[in-house]
Amino acid sequence: MSGKRPFTIIENEWITLRDGTRLAARIWMPDNAEADPVPTVFEFLPYRKHDGTCLRDDSTYPEFAAAGIAGVRVDIRGSGESDGVIDGEYTELELANACELIGWIAEQPWSNGSVGMMGISWGGFNCLQTAALRPPALKAVISIASTVDRYNDDIHYKNGTHLSAQLSWAATMLGYQSRSPDPALVGERWREMWMERLEKEPYFMEEWLSHQRRDAFWKHGSIGENFDDVQIPAIVIAGWADGYRNTPLKAVEGLGGKAKALIGPWVHKYPHFAWPKPRADFIGEAIAWWNRWLRGEENGIENLPQVRAYITEDLRPPAPRRDFDPGFWIGKQAWAEPETASYYADQFGVLTAGSPIPGAKGHDRYIRSPLDTGTASGEYFTLKPDAEMALDQRGDDAGSLVIETAVLEEDVDILGRPVVAVELACDADWANLCARLVDVHPDGTATRIAFGVLNLSHRDGDENPKAMPKGEKVAIRLVLDACGYRFRRGHRIRLAISTAYWPMILPAPTDPGVTLDLATLGLALPKLGDHEKITVRQPDNPDPLPKYIEHAPGTTHRSVNRDLTANRTEYRIYEDTGLSERPGTGLSTRQVREELWTIRPNDPLSMTGQSTWICDMQRDGWSVRTVSTAKLSCTATEWVTEAELTGYEGETQVFHKTFEKRIPRDFM
Repeated sequence: MSGKRPFTIIENEWITLRDGTRLAARIWMPDNAEADPVPTVFEFLPYRKHDGTCLRDDSTYPEFAAAGIAGVRVDIRGSGESDGVIDGEYTELELANACELIGWIAEQPWSNGSVGMMGISWGGFNCLQTAALRPPALKAVISIASTVDRYNDDIHYKNGTHLSAQLSWAATMLGYQSRSPDPALVGERWREMWMERLEKEPYFMEEWLSHQRRDAFWKHGSIGENFDDVQIPAIVIAGWADGYRNTPLKAVEGLGGKAKALIGPWVHKYPHFAWPKPRADFIGEAIAWWNRWLRGEENGIENLPQVRAYITEDLRPPAPRRDFDPGFWIGKQAWAEPETASYYADQFGVLTAGSPIPGAKGHDRYIRSPLDTGTASGEYFTLKPDAEMALDQRGDDAGSLVIETAVLEEDVDILGRPVVAVELACDADWANLCARLVDVHPDGTATRIAFGVLNLSHRDGDENPKAMPKGEKVAIRLVLDACGYRFRRGHRIRLAISTAYWPMILPAPTDPGVTLDLATLGLALPKLGDHEKITVRQPDNPDPLPKYIEHAPGTTHRSVNRDLTANRTEYRIYEDTGLSERPGTGLSTRQVREELWTIRPNDPLSMTGQSTWICDMQRDGWSVRTVSTAKLSCTATEWVTEAELTGYEGETQVFHKTFEKRIPRDFM
């Protein structure tokens, strides 16, 4: 196919499901498609096509359409202009609707019958989940920043620890899903639809907190339960600076030759406009992928290395931004479990390459970290290359057990998931453990490369936690998140172990500390192994996002305050998107997030979290606002979760609702 094909954008198309629900779609249609049918890329999200994801959609779908590939971007029920009310994350209804929509697309006169599905985050999740259901017309997927294990690699829980991102995300969804449809698209029904959402929208935190172990609720939608369910080709993409960094390698391990992995230095964004640079030509690669699997074009895209990864080196924490990460791209034609380089703590507490101490006796070391250890952790999933990313680790190291190598005499290259093994004892039923792999630069700067967390009651699995045998040593294996990194000659490799990592993870109800036997402590680093140096093409357009009309600028603040008199630490987040107008619609939107986490460093039950979202929509003569606030606190035996939702039309309050629930702690 030569040249660019003209296309038409359909801003709003109604698709009526079999149950009568009317979903809203935005469509990019190559001209003359009914005479010359085309393949289609489908994306299914709750993030509002008209005023939410439109910025990034306009960086991708016009390019697809110009290449002769239709794009169909549909809002999940209860989102944007779609009817109904959302019923949760990745529910059976959502996935059934996705399969029905794929069938609808394939039956259209402009369709060649082949559909691809793609997305980032929610859309990356549900395209893999939909692929596992095998709708006949779905031929390939591209999944970005997603998971194959909803329990351990999403924003809820991680190896039995409670991620604070769970509250943040519950507040986000309450704010986003309570927003009004646009009257310019739905007409006079807008207010009726809005009131239905406000009245019926669930507060997701209540459901999530009711499943604190890896039960059937989390197994649903986790394709890692049976990778064989997915029978179509998949590109799985993530960034080292994002919380979803494990998924590409897990996908190629589980899906085998059906999957290709691409891992760059990026935050939680599409690779063609993500930070830190270097970026990747996502558009060009995606078009080749769709042409291969939706058109049958023999273009060789299936011959890409199974794993392509960016190996970062000499990395520094952001100060105040990290726009570019030094490093190099490598390819592995076939991924296999890496060989490891072993490091052990000697009797002086130094990490030494080689073998454990022969016949070593116990070298017990007790550690009980201040509960505010972890304020340099950054966000679980990152959207900006600033203080959302992990900062200099020296402050957190002060509350940790730190062991490190001597100065490296040669470079050490790794790719994969590091593993820490140790025997330890705890005098409570459970406690949390965090291990961080850190690059110590010659000037002392400490950069986090990977981390892992574990609730000790989940040491043998997440389905059936069990109490620790008090005072008895047990063997623990803690797998850190995936990373690709070169430790440079002249640097040191540090392992930092703590019993707190706040506010990333929330504390257990007691704070017993743990006793580690350093004679048993080992760190296994995954060797980079055989590889080829490759080039990953950069995007042709260095600034692909369209420009909106700015009516008020945005701002971001993130701070830690330690009140020495009250012995209380506060972690604050303030993010204001600014008021911006999408050209051609007259619609302006603004979202403000305010979040506060507090804890006393010696009292785990003092932990509190609060997240508020203010969402504004306005055009001449019309404005609406929703304010949602989610709160979390705890007792020794319960999680206490509360939420509040208020709606305003102009200056008039038109709706108010509260939620409150106390949920027993389940080994957490």
